[in-house]
Amino acid sequence: MPNSNLAIVGDVGGTHARFGLTDLGRPIPEIEQPITFLSADYETGHAALTAYLDRVGMASPPEAVAIAVAGPVIGGAIAFTNMSWTLSETGLKAFGFRRAALINDFGALALAAPHLPPAACHTIGPDLSPPDASVAVVGAGTGFGVSLLARDAQGQVVVSTEGGHIAFAPSDEIEVQVLQILTKAFGRVSIERILSGPGILNLHRALCQIAGVVTSCASPADISGSARAGDKIAIQTLERFCAILGAVAGDFALSYGARGGVYVAGGIAPRMLDVLQASAFRSRFEDKGRFRDYVAAIPTRVVTHPYLALLGAAHFLQSRPQS
Repeated sequence: MPNSNLAIVGDVGGTHARFGLTDLGRPIPEIEQPITFLSADYETGHAALTAYLDRVGMASPPEAVAIAVAGPVIGGAIAFTNMSWTLSETGLKAFGFRRAALINDFGALALAAPHLPPAACHTIGPDLSPPDASVAVVGAGTGFGVSLLARDAQGQVVVSTEGGHIAFAPSDEIEVQVLQILTKAFGRVSIERILSGPGILNLHRALCQIAGVVTSCASPADISGSARAGDKIAIQTLERFCAILGAVAGDFALSYGARGGVYVAGGIAPRMLDVLQASAFRSRFEDKGRFRDYVAAIPTRVVTHPYLALLGAAHFLQSRPQS
């Protein structure tokens, strides 16, 4: 007899589409048979879902689906910015699911983050946090995402935001010069202009201009390689990136009252844990003037779990059985 608690969960962005199975009858969801597809290989999201069903040997969709998507969900639908796909809850039901939900990807991360086991995070700073306290999630990848899980003893609510597009605030003379250089290039300079894959390159070029040197780096991978080879400006770029990430994470800890912790997700931070740990990340996180003691008590955790958004989608379905 088919498992009526079985669901597909997904995480879809401009580059990858990840799908997995989860049993909603379990107290704590787990992800089974996760598979990552290149979005560009499929004309539609439904085609990618069909490929997933074929790969896991399912002749028809299970009872439910929840997909975390990179962007705002409006009226139960999303049109992706960086590809031609569109997805809608109505369309997913027509595909064969009885229950279907689309949720913002960073909203999904916020739902899952407090449930992560210690092995799925790398903690920088204090490791204890008050029960029922709010948590924030920030993350650098293709862009910069921000979300909040507001919690108290009465319950919780996810707040998905576009916090990555607030203005960059420099903290020293070098960063003032970086801001001036990027302002000439872009006009208004948001956090995402620095704290993202393209942003690392922006930061590196600005630091090279300040130092009066010419860079041959054309990608974040080039910068990382140059840093490993001992290039001074490349090393400074990665260290400065981590310092700014810490300052921004601390600002969101203050803005959201996230005493339960700030989780650092996204594709970049887990790949540079050694640099992050040795950098000014934590000191800049805590450098909040009269509120230093307040922020110093807040843990920062780098998420190393590869399918956090899928877990968040599973938690969403569990919390809304009639969605």
